[in-house]
Amino acid sequence: MILTIHKIRVWLLKHFELLCWVGALVVLFFLPVNKSETSLCVFSALGLGKCPGCGIGHAMHYAMRAEWVISFKHHPLGIFAVIIILNRIRQLTIQIIKP
Repeated sequence: MILTIHKIRVWLLKHFELLCWVGALVVLFFLPVNKSETSLCVFSALGLGKCPGCGIGHAMHYAMRAEWVISFKHHPLGIFAVIIILNRIRQLTIQIIKP
């Protein structure tokens, strides 16, 4: 049993990046966009207004739901970010399949 737990731990550490990207997209897909909670943006917290990255999470959420116009309104690079992350997930998955 200890050997099995060790193998699982090694696999998780080896594929940590893949798990993080997939987890991030799943969280963003189920993001509750209608809630008006506080922002995690440091610029907003300091009262400096919006930073260049503000809105990209919502933009990615709408891009994954194929709501392109709303996605672009939140942040012009949201659709591009989803494409980049999906490409990285594809690359990491291919590395697992072809050792």
